[in-house]
Order: sequence, then structure tokens, then C-alpha cells
Amino acid sequence: MRDGFVKVAAVTPRVTVGDPEANVKQMVERAEEMAAVGVRLLVFPELSITGYTCGDLFLTDTLLNGAREALYEYLYQTAELDLVTILGMPLEHHRRIYNTAVAVSGGRVLGVVPKSYLPNHKEFCESRQFVPGEPDMGEVLLGDDSAPFGTRLLFQDTWIPEFTFSIEICEDLWMLLPPSSEHAASGALIIANLSASSELVDKSEYRRDLVVGQSGRCICGYIYADAGEGESTSDTVFAGHNMIAENGHMLAENKPFSAEDVAITEIDLGRLRSMRRQMTTLSLHAARERENYRRIVFDIGAPKETILTREVPRMPFVPTNPDKRREVVQEATMIQVTSLSKRLEHIRCHDAVIGLSGGLDSTLALLVTVAAFDRLGLDRKGIHAITMPCFGTSDRTHDNAMKLATELGCDFREIDIRASVKQHFADIGQSEDVHDVVFENAQARERTQVLMDIANQVNGLVIGTGDLSELALGWCTYNGDHMSMYGVNASIPKTLIRFLVQYYADEAPNDELKQVLKSILETPVSPELLPPEDGEISQRTEDIIGPYELHDFFLYHMMRTGASTEKLLRLAGHAFKGEYDEDSIKKWLDVFMKRFFSQQYKRSCVPDGPKVGTVSLSPRSDWRMPSDVSDVLWRV
Repeated sequence: MRDGFVKVAAVTPRVTVGDPEANVKQMVERAEEMAAVGVRLLVFPELSITGYTCGDLFLTDTLLNGAREALYEYLYQTAELDLVTILGMPLEHHRRIYNTAVAVSGGRVLGVVPKSYLPNHKEFCESRQFVPGEPDMGEVLLGDDSAPFGTRLLFQDTWIPEFTFSIEICEDLWMLLPPSSEHAASGALIIANLSASSELVDKSEYRRDLVVGQSGRCICGYIYADAGEGESTSDTVFAGHNMIAENGHMLAENKPFSAEDVAITEIDLGRLRSMRRQMTTLSLHAARERENYRRIVFDIGAPKETILTREVPRMPFVPTNPDKRREVVQEATMIQVTSLSKRLEHIRCHDAVIGLSGGLDSTLALLVTVAAFDRLGLDRKGIHAITMPCFGTSDRTHDNAMKLATELGCDFREIDIRASVKQHFADIGQSEDVHDVVFENAQARERTQVLMDIANQVNGLVIGTGDLSELALGWCTYNGDHMSMYGVNASIPKTLIRFLVQYYADEAPNDELKQVLKSILETPVSPELLPPEDGEISQRTEDIIGPYELHDFFLYHMMRTGASTEKLLRLAGHAFKGEYDEDSIKKWLDVFMKRFFSQQYKRSCVPDGPKVGTVSLSPRSDWRMPSDVSDVLWRV
């Protein structure tokens, strides 16, 4: 469970209806299998000891006593396993029968949770056999021991306090106010649901939405173990739809009627804990609810290494699903266009000025500006695309900038700044032969001055082109490309920008525009501030500061999931296995941390710009950090 990962599983064993002894034998075998691969929390379906479809047999002493004896056998057979199991069984308590979930570990019962809401519909009328549970129903005697009994139980590991879970049963999730909402508010980071949900046409999709949605609302891991093969088919069929979700994302799933009967993965408790810290409203509710819960502490041994099997996307800002990716791209584009339209409309501005380099960032900024002008019904000639060649400009980027502006119908101007930069060098006593930071930044600042002055000439707005990745690394010239009047790319990372430009290319109205966008997409990322070699770009950004896909990965998991430096190394090693070795990841992570902390002063005074995704570095709304804070704790 290092770095907050805990391996969990939802398992659907084949049941024999009404035969607890046979069912428990199956469950013991599956528990041994799960413990062998490091599972620490195992969830079986609703009424798994007896089978869900026993009907009025639940009212008989024979079945109730058989279920108890089978439970005791399970406790004995699994006493040495380092895991917690949650299994379902009917249980008589105070002369009433309850549909319960029993949490067991180390050969003892930790606690018993009765079902809160009993279905009373055509397929099943549980209220015929069972009564609903209540928050605190004292203790229940099981063998020689008693265990807490009630709907409000929190189970917490002694070694890893964040490994805290609660339980609800099937129908509970479908209610207007699911018990899991209160469980989560009271401290549970994992919700286990023992279910027997009959299969109907289209029901699985709705069930899936419930599980994913509840995991998102509760900022929790949600384990859903569903009944399956072996249940009676007199009137209904069960399909073993097991699911494990985390904060609105499905991590593992057995499709209904599939051959798979195990959903197994790792839940990131560290990520959930970090995200809950940011949700202050959840904390307020927790203060009111926590006092009504009984906390049960368990010990399944010291934390062990958890081998990661869950998918860790290399580009967390870009969805892996192509359909979802297209949806995200369209939404991001609309946010950019809408925000810029509002700004132009508010200040009654009919002109925009953009420094067009022929690279990805300025290309996206121009495409967004064109869309905003079209939305407002403004003449595209009011968009002044300025290319400013200097010492590092290559023929490829120069030609692409010109073609792009022409194809889009914008006002295109070329202003060669070599002479003005050379004059500046003469004024400050800088040799043109010394290619140091002064040589580079003087060009960037001259370009910004030209754009600002032209904006004054046309009564226009300078549109910023810098992106989120550059802001995170401070890879911009202070009071140069760092500054604009509105930054449309301010919260879009480099990895997503590429997909946004690709989207515009796919939607291009003609082949000419499509071809120039394709050429821009194939151009190496470069500030082009050093002279080209043989006409080709000599200064490649990723050779200097590292791959943007790594930096965007570090940024997302540090900001969004609260990952420590050690955890970042582990996650990156898992996500980029086979592409970057451990030493390379360490090297670039150290570069990221060093630059992120040392360059905060640039982020403290950035222009306005729209928040597009879940991560933003705006000093006004999303990220407040001293410019002189120490980076010691975060360095590799």
C-alpha cells in the first residue's frame, strides 16, 4: 500500500442457491487467490453465502443456521490471510431477519451492516423476508464473539489510516439519498456495495452511471460486487456486473455476461485524500455526521508493496478514448472562443494583434481568435497577424506563418526585427556573437514591444500565445512573450494544444489550410532564438528542458492528485515504462521541480485568460504560492 495505493477486488463466485457450505468453499478458494496477488479488500455479492434468490427460505431456521455455520467456516479457513473480506448473508437479530454485509478479517467479524432500503417491486419484494437496518443496533452475537451491528460503521486500518471504508447494499445506491453519501462525508474513502442487481435491457448502462457518478460525488473509491451465475433464473437473470470506480472514473469492470468474474485494481487513496482537502464543503458536512458513526479498527499487517496494474495515462490532460477526446477538444475550443468573444465585446474591440511564429501555440491562438471574430460577426481583417523574423527564424516556420494567416483571411504583416535588436545590443553593449540569455530574451522583448505598439495603433487587443506548460516551467521571457492583454492558451498544456490544433486541421474547410496545419503539427517545438543550422531549427525546446509529455504528467499529478515526488517517480515509471528509463525520469522531474518553484514570480503577474481544464496556475483563482518558497521537500 505504498504511496496510498490499496489493491481491491470485486469477485462473483458461482453460487449454489440454498447451499451455504458449497458457496463458502468457493469463496475461500477465491479469497486465497486474491490474497496471493496482494488484494487487501475483497468484496463478494449480496447474500453470497446463501445465494440471493432463496425467497421465503430466508425465513427458515435451516437456512439461517446454515448461513451462520458457513460464516464460521469461512472465518476459520481465512484467518491467516492478510485481507478484509466483505460477504453477504441473512442474519437474525432481535427476532428479525436482516439482509447484511459482514466484514471479516483475521478470523473474526469486524462488524455487520444491514441493508437500509429494501426493494418492493415486481421482481423482488425483500420486505417480505427482511426488515431495514437502523444506524446503531448495538451488538450481534456470532459464535463466541459479538460485533457492532448497524448502518453507520466506519472500518479503518491501523497501519494506513486513510484505508477507511464503509458499506452499503444494492438498493441503497439507487435511493434519493444513498447511505454512501453520509459514509463518505464521515471519512470513508472507499465504499463497498454488495449487490444482486437483476439484468434487464439497458439496465447495465444506468447501473454503471450510478456507480461512476457516486464515486465522483463522494470523491471515493467505489467497489460494486454483483451476483451472477448460479442464481435462480425462475423469473430473473443476474450477470455479474462487477465494477470498481474512483472519483468519477471507471478503473475496472466486468461486462455483464462476460466470462470474467473478477474486477481487480488499485484505488489511489492518496489522490482521493488530496482532492478531499480541496473540497471544503465536504469537510463541513463531515463535522455534523462523523459523531454518529462507530469506528472499527482492523489490522491486516504492515503495508506491503502494491504492484500497480491500473492504467496510468501518459497524457492525463488528453482522454484516451477517441470519442471522449473529441468531446474534450470541442469543449476546450468553445471555452476559449467564448471567453475571448466576451472580452472583445466588453471592451468594444474590433481588432486583435497576434505574434505569429509558425509554431503550435500561436497557431492555436490565431485559430481561436478567428473563431471568436466569426462568432461576433467581425471582419477577419481586424485580426493583425504579425510575424517578426530575427536571428533564429527558419524558412519553414516563416512560410507556415504566412500561409496560415493568408488562408484564414487575416491581415498579415512581416516586420523584420534584426536591425532594432542589433541597435539594442549596441545601446547596452551586448556582442552579437555571444549567444547567451540576453541574446535570446532581447528578441522576445522586442517582439512584445512591437505587438503592444501596433495594438495601440489599431486600438486592438494583444492576444497571448503562451501555454500552461510554459507557465509551469517558467519557459517564457519575463515581460516578453510572458505578457499580453488576454492569454487564450493560459490553462492549456502543450500535450492538449497539439490535439486542439489537430482538431482544427481535421475540420479545415480546404486542403490548403489542412496542409499548413499539418506542417505546423510536424514542426519541432522551439523558441527559435538561436541561429538555424543549414536552414533548419537548431534550438529544440524538449532537448533543453525535457519532454513536455513528462512535464505535463508531473504537473497534473502534483497539482490535481497531490502526488509526492516519490509517487510522481513511481507513477511516471509505470506510465512511461519502455519509453524513459528511471534515470531520465528522475532527471526531468528534478528539472521540473527546480523550475516550477524558481519561476513562480512570472506566474504572479500573468494576464487574464480562461480556465479550460482542471489545472490552472492563475494567481487570481487557482494557485497561490510565494515566489521565494523553498523547493527542498520537492526535489528528487
